[in-house]
Amino acid sequence: MAENLVIVESPAKAKTIVKYLGKNYKVLASMGHLRDLPQKTLGVDIENGFVPKYQTMKNKSELIKELKSEAKLASKVYLATDPDREGEAISWHIANILKIDENENCRITFNEITKNAVTSAIKTPRKIDKELVDAQQARRVLDRIVGYKLSPLLWKKIRKGLSAGRVQSVATRIICDREEEILNFKPEEYWTIIADLKNRNGEAFSAKLALKNGKKFVAGNEEEAKNVLADLKKANYIVENVKNTKKSRRPYPPFITSTLQQEASRKLGFTVKRTMMAAQTLYEGINIGQRGLVGLITYMRTDSLRIADEALQQARGYIISRFGSQYAPKSYNIYKSNKSNVQDAHEAIRPSYAEITPEEIKSYLTGDQYKIYKLIWERFIASQMASASLDVVSVDISADNYTLKCGGSTVLFDGFMKLYVEGTDDENEEENQKMPKLEKDEKLVMEKLIDKQNFTKPPARYTEASLIKTMEEYGIGRPSTHAPTITTILAREYVKKEGRSLIPTELGMITTRLMKENFKDIVDVKFTASMEENLDKVEEGSVNWVEILDDFYKDFSQVLEKANAIEKVKLEEEVTDVICEKCGRNMVVKMGRFGKFLACPGYPECKNAQPLVTEVKDVSCPKCGGRILEKKSKKGKKYYGCEKNPACDFMTWDEPTNNKCELCGSLMLKKRYGRGSKLYCMNSECENTLKASPKKTTSKSKEKK
Repeated sequence: MAENLVIVESPAKAKTIVKYLGKNYKVLASMGHLRDLPQKTLGVDIENGFVPKYQTMKNKSELIKELKSEAKLASKVYLATDPDREGEAISWHIANILKIDENENCRITFNEITKNAVTSAIKTPRKIDKELVDAQQARRVLDRIVGYKLSPLLWKKIRKGLSAGRVQSVATRIICDREEEILNFKPEEYWTIIADLKNRNGEAFSAKLALKNGKKFVAGNEEEAKNVLADLKKANYIVENVKNTKKSRRPYPPFITSTLQQEASRKLGFTVKRTMMAAQTLYEGINIGQRGLVGLITYMRTDSLRIADEALQQARGYIISRFGSQYAPKSYNIYKSNKSNVQDAHEAIRPSYAEITPEEIKSYLTGDQYKIYKLIWERFIASQMASASLDVVSVDISADNYTLKCGGSTVLFDGFMKLYVEGTDDENEEENQKMPKLEKDEKLVMEKLIDKQNFTKPPARYTEASLIKTMEEYGIGRPSTHAPTITTILAREYVKKEGRSLIPTELGMITTRLMKENFKDIVDVKFTASMEENLDKVEEGSVNWVEILDDFYKDFSQVLEKANAIEKVKLEEEVTDVICEKCGRNMVVKMGRFGKFLACPGYPECKNAQPLVTEVKDVSCPKCGGRILEKKSKKGKKYYGCEKNPACDFMTWDEPTNNKCELCGSLMLKKRYGRGSKLYCMNSECENTLKASPKKTTSKSKEKK
């Protein structure tokens, strides 16, 4: 019999923790929430203080029975769910189910799953933080009211199956507003003029036209550009001013949730969902050989930049041993958030053990786990390295009444840049020019003039990374909500992805327009941000959560009543070239419970319907010559198969192309890697195929050896 019972959320976390606690402890997983609001009814007593009517989840009945049985046998029960609002609420629900007094010291938390952190938490249990629970309850009830009251309205006014949500509606609006900016944008012409120059030693460099008669100048059309070129051809080029500046570049801070999601998108091409799934497994624990199960990173849902002293010491020791003492600053680099609502009980995202390098454990990790761990590890180590030192030169060159400017920088000491440089959203960022030595009043030789027509560009569409950055700047959502928000608006087809860009669909634009006209507060950025601040105040204990809901619902219910009178919005149906075999009409795309399908527009006279399939154009099945169709597995993963299945068994996870292998003539497939892709021959015996990577040796097989 176990003397003590510890309840966590996931089985992986349970396996990692149990090895630190010994035989007197049993660790079980709740598999997330055990109670929630009912699925088919509102489940909130609005008239009597917004009391939530929680129900135990049907699929958890056997698990609850087991937890109750083990809790009766244990002398002490510890609730060790995640260290955030959601985790606190799960512990509160478990305590209620197991009849544990919430004032009992039963709650333990840790930001990293290491022996020190776990054993220290066991020694210092605390009461369940009811203010944290109330903050989560307020969010859950608020979102339930908005979703439950608004969704039926959208069903009636737009189409069945739609849902509304506070944060997802605002995120969709941000994307739709950007699309309107793009559609309304009127490009303006301008010309850039660049001079290729040489100094007295014959060293070449380029300078760009910047001023005319001391004022900012840009040629607005071709005629103006040609006149400037004519003047510059006759001009004398003299170095007017040379400014050398020594600049220090400080390391980037360690990751918080949003910056990890942004950087993984920029550098790896990962979606936020993919990033957080990999990070979750790293936090919960990976079997890394002789060390066994190890939680490799700290908790990945955080907005704090705080770093534990022990971790700072580990990082400094590693930096000195690997790079030398010159790469370690005199004192630790300490970072502070400029936001006031940061949960500083957490830490930044960092490796649990600085000495465990990515390369050392690569063979134990999946591709995604390795890439995310490497990103987190390098960012953290670099955050504790010395600043980089740069020599920056900026030069003004006079050409009669015109001024040209140029510049560049040289790295004097690479510091943290030896290990890590942050990615950028600007794909057109100018390259740094290597500048020759120039002196004031030096005469230059003009070798060539280049004029180029340009047009101002509309603002770029949002990517997942830039949307998260914008939501964070506005104060919308919290570290745990960004990934599910983006996943939801894509799944509901308010937004679609093309490459990395998030583009609103017609459905998204129409729904947002209806919301802006009738529920302006729900999709108002400032209102949503202020609601997040109110939830933070509930967590602090300075505001009662029922009062916040009461203030919101008074106005919301009145607006909802008026909105029932608005007219139904008709969505344009997507007409296909598929002919209905029963009545001869062109079939249209409809949306049902399980996604899109083809239906006859003659309904209800003609009730013909069939699955919607996408054909891979210009590519035939290499086995039988039939059409290749894009399909989805039961888990939603895309694959490609022959239309004649099961008679023809051709199937591939990688996209077939109309290219033929130059060596054997077989079909070429396209394998995607993050942002990039690679063509390879489907013939496994051809030299042009992908080389099979060696199987990873598991920790068990290594131990046997």
